[in-house]
Amino acid sequence: MTVESPVRRVLVMAHTGRADVRDVARACVQQLTEHGIAVRLLADEAADLGLADADGLVETTLPDHVPGEGCELVLVIGGDGSILRAAELTHETSTPLLGVNLGHVGFLAEAEQEDVESTIAAIVERNYTAEDRLTLDVRVKVGQDTLFSTFALNEASVEKAARERMLEVVVEVDDRPLSRWGCDGVVCATPTGSTAYNFSAGGPVVWPEVEALLMVPLSAHALFARPMVVAPTSVLAVEVLANTEGSGVLWCDGRRTVDLPPGARIEVRRGARPVRLVRLHQAPFTDRLVAKFGLPVEGWRGAAERRRRDGGDHDA
Repeated sequence: MTVESPVRRVLVMAHTGRADVRDVARACVQQLTEHGIAVRLLADEAADLGLADADGLVETTLPDHVPGEGCELVLVIGGDGSILRAAELTHETSTPLLGVNLGHVGFLAEAEQEDVESTIAAIVERNYTAEDRLTLDVRVKVGQDTLFSTFALNEASVEKAARERMLEVVVEVDDRPLSRWGCDGVVCATPTGSTAYNFSAGGPVVWPEVEALLMVPLSAHALFARPMVVAPTSVLAVEVLANTEGSGVLWCDGRRTVDLPPGARIEVRRGARPVRLVRLHQAPFTDRLVAKFGLPVEGWRGAAERRRRDGGDHDA
């Protein structure tokens, strides 16, 4: 008896507010379905693309219906913001994310627009790997009550709510107070997020293989206000002082937010569930930094040239 293999399914998400993204998304859907791979789309994005359930292997779903369930990966077409949105909607299922960059830097994306055909070929041939990226579990407490809880792939940032007033906070690491700051805010980041808000705030770039948590003060008026890298087992906390004149706001990945009243406590620890990013190439992270930031590397001779030169010197 012949057993039919289950239909492969890919969730396609796109920044459909842009015409060029819509064109690429339609092309990806067409190519995937031509290879017999079912495509799932969010209903509103399917409408923007002019596609619907009746279109062969295309199916639609709603954001609150666990869109990543039963999908082997999520193909995200857009910029880093689109990938962070996809991470939010699929975090429950840990579905791997494959980004095609049509944004600006696109640090989380694995492919560029000109790589669409080879990207589809890699999906069809299952010629890809997935790597786990450390996340943050974030909790906001007021007294004994939990006001808000969520996760973050890049960062959780505590920021002042009013431009004219500083935020007064005390920060702690592993249940021990570290310092008190009058500041614009505090960024708690992952290695993945070290090239995002953390980078702009003057924090260190951390290779994604490193397991660590980062804390970076924003414009702190304090003697000790340096970026810090702590163990992945550590618990970071930011307390908004009860007598502070200004209130705060918590942002997670620039997408999920909650107001912070005086006395609020924000706890940040390593996330229980990582986010999985698809990789098509095994290029070193150093090469990604150079490419994404356009770093100058002229004059580098490389290991092969050094070996040739050193060998020549030895022979002489």
